Amino acid sequence: MCVADVFLICNYGILPAWSLLVLAPRSKWTRRVVHSMFVPVLLAAVYLTALIVEPESSKGDFGTLEGVMKLFTEAWIVLAGWVHYLVFDLFIGAWEVRDAERHDIPHLYVVPCLLFTLMLGPIGLAMYLLLRFALRRNLWLAEDGKRGGAIAQTLG
Repeated sequence: MCVADVFLICNYGILPAWSLLVLAPRSKWTRRVVHSMFVPVLLAAVYLTALIVEPESSKGDFGTLEGVMKLFTEAWIVLAGWVHYLVFDLFIGAWEVRDAERHDIPHLYVVPCLLFTLMLGPIGLAMYLLLRFALRRNLWLAEDGKRGGAIAQTLG
């Protein structure tokens, strides 16, 4: 299979998971597909394969912008980079949905954040965090909403 085909499969294959997050955040399918290890592990296999197929990425490095630009001149390395984004953006989107549910934030308010997280990762996350702060006046990301959460209580 060529790299362009794998790209298309990954790029469009992630959309059902995002659709579940947006349209059915509390459904059993969302929990089974999106909130499980299924999608990240599947995409991690694609990621690993892309890195193995293109081991000659030594033309570049992560130490300089020029080095990173050289890394991303190989199709399989670009695919690996894109899959990296797909996995982590979906992970953040899934966290936003779970966190909003824990903090009783209406899902309709979260949907725009999810769309931005899908398309512009960090901007969508920042939107969600600002929404969360505006509605809950809480800066802390611990599950219990307190500074440091359970870890600080355990250690303190």
